[in-house]
Amino acid sequence: MRQMEWKAETPSAYKAPKTVHLDAVEGLEEKRWLTPDAELNRVLGGGIVAGSLVLVGGEPGIGKSTLFLQIALLLKDIKTLYISGEESEQQIKMRADRLKIRNDQFYLLTETSTQVIFQEIKKLEPQLVIIDSIQTLQSPLIESAPGSVSQIRETAAEMQRFAKETNTPVFLIGHITKDGAIAGPKILEHMVDTVLQFEGDQHYAYRILRTIKNRFGSTAELGIYEMTGAGLRQVNNPSEILISQRDDMLSGVAIASTIEGLRPMLVEVQALVTQSVYGTPQRTATGFDLRRLQLLLAVLEKRGGFHFGVKDVFLNIAGGLRIEDPSIDLAVLVALLSSFEDVGVSHKNCFAGEVGLSGEIRAVNRIEQRIAEAEKLGFEKIFISKYHKKGLDFSKLGIEVVPLGRVEEVYRLLF
Repeated sequence: MRQMEWKAETPSAYKAPKTVHLDAVEGLEEKRWLTPDAELNRVLGGGIVAGSLVLVGGEPGIGKSTLFLQIALLLKDIKTLYISGEESEQQIKMRADRLKIRNDQFYLLTETSTQVIFQEIKKLEPQLVIIDSIQTLQSPLIESAPGSVSQIRETAAEMQRFAKETNTPVFLIGHITKDGAIAGPKILEHMVDTVLQFEGDQHYAYRILRTIKNRFGSTAELGIYEMTGAGLRQVNNPSEILISQRDDMLSGVAIASTIEGLRPMLVEVQALVTQSVYGTPQRTATGFDLRRLQLLLAVLEKRGGFHFGVKDVFLNIAGGLRIEDPSIDLAVLVALLSSFEDVGVSHKNCFAGEVGLSGEIRAVNRIEQRIAEAEKLGFEKIFISKYHKKGLDFSKLGIEVVPLGRVEEVYRLLF
């Protein structure tokens, strides 16, 4: 593991800004530090950047505090200060005991006043600061209650000044509203360098750390964890957990090859098409855009002649994931047809293609990575768009590549 240390500088070392020409600015390589958590490194764009301010939002009870307590305890060579305004020292100690990680460089402070916090920071001089949560902090400069718009804005600004002036990275854990947005003013998200969303269904063991904004890397990255009794376990190969192990051919199930950030993944798409009992047929989608589902049903009605207008349609992405990659369209379409005809599709087949309004199967990006992932997991066939044929050599692959042009071809080949 490559390590890089930075020393906290005193605020007096901060130089007053002056106007300079762009060509006169010296480009500096970002100081990054790789943590023992590969999933966090991925979503941050390659590790923690010195002086960065990172905001992490998520549902209550999803595991935000557990994740960052675990990360702080794993950073054995970094002096870390964990500031909690929500839990007592005893509660955090109990959680740390469950994680069973010992760290001599980990310090704890239960305080909400920024004045006291900065006094303690000055004494300790930590190399990393984690605040749980920004909505509980209170600045003596503002007279309103903690969690109010003015308090969040002021305390975040104080943390931003501290991070930039001392070159110390700061993680702010934040609450979210019932609409899913991070609580407080939108300016909070503008002020920070990186915004991460920690999400997942509490009924599933899997949690997803997603990048919403990142000044130091891509916003398309994804980290996957599994919640266990001893903390959060990194999931290095999500494809294996997102595909159910089954031997028989069940109808209404298809495997999609998708990409999240730089990571190819195979996910299971499940569909159920039944005769509608009520006058208006139901359309329900979990983990997939409902409007996109309605569009695909309209394509099947118009281009394939299938009467979904009298059917209830239910769609689910297995594992609690939410997929927005358009390459999943072809697998959704196959799952719908499979359930409509009540004919199973081989579990050795997978699909990668976007479906257009005229019923054509469109090409998707980075098809070589998708094919390689399917081959690695033992799939025998992958169905893709025929427009990928240019420039690709399929002869050396250990998986059969089936090119498709239109929706009608899908039906003829599989059903």
